[in-house]
Amino acid sequence: MTNTLPTYDALMKPLLEALRELGGSGSIEEIYAKTVEITGLSEDVVAQLHDPEKSSQTEVGYRLAWARTYLRKFGLLENSSRGVWSLTEKAKSLEALDSAEVVRFVRALDKQDAPKRRPRDESARELSEEEGWKDKLSAVLTQRLDPAGFERLVQRILRESGFIHVEVTGRTGDGGIDGKGIARINGFMSFHVLFQCKRYKGSVAAGEIRDFRGAMVGRADKGLFITTGSFTPAAVKEATRDGAPPIDLVDGDELAEKLKELALGVKTELVERVSVDAGWFENL
Repeated sequence: MTNTLPTYDALMKPLLEALRELGGSGSIEEIYAKTVEITGLSEDVVAQLHDPEKSSQTEVGYRLAWARTYLRKFGLLENSSRGVWSLTEKAKSLEALDSAEVVRFVRALDKQDAPKRRPRDESARELSEEEGWKDKLSAVLTQRLDPAGFERLVQRILRESGFIHVEVTGRTGDGGIDGKGIARINGFMSFHVLFQCKRYKGSVAAGEIRDFRGAMVGRADKGLFITTGSFTPAAVKEATRDGAPPIDLVDGDELAEKLKELALGVKTELVERVSVDAGWFENL
């Protein structure tokens, strides 16, 4: 296990390796988990938060976001509107990565583009746009919403996602189980699901997943654990352990994306940009 937190440029190589092992593409969560596995970071390192007062984002996650931004600008990564990142043809044919070269190139590119934008680092601006609204949402969920309110929010999310007979039972002290519902698939199949929801700023450990599984055994087909924080690598492994009832995990980032998708307390605004093509008038 590694107890030293790597810099964002030191994470570039393992990030690319993670995507190769994932088959060339992956979600932010998949890339995060695979990179942590490759680098062998300890749970203590993974659990460190970037800014505990503002969000539940881990420092590793923050630095990986920087690494993704730099690699995209260098032409090695591309991302879709659904948050899936993939290797470009340039990355697939790359024999060896020089992270220092990537940093020099991107900084020179940002400096070259400086007159075209406000005097602020472009990479920082893009990263802020990507993560800023999630930080604000995290602060609202962890600081302004009480536990009962968060349970009601999860209940609403599940209903909006197609669950039926969703009940909150958390106040009965039912072995850590906060609620239950039935997930319907295409109107033909259904699964009884028990869920637990935690307003965490830190990381959920494997022990909490085991405790939740112990409470749900024999009572449901699946488990769902939702947190505003994150899950340690050990917790992720425990949730998918062979021979044990499956538990789906939803961390703070996935929760934010779901709220955005369902437009629950999160609004997406389209901004119209108007430009003038002077050359068009000259050719009249």
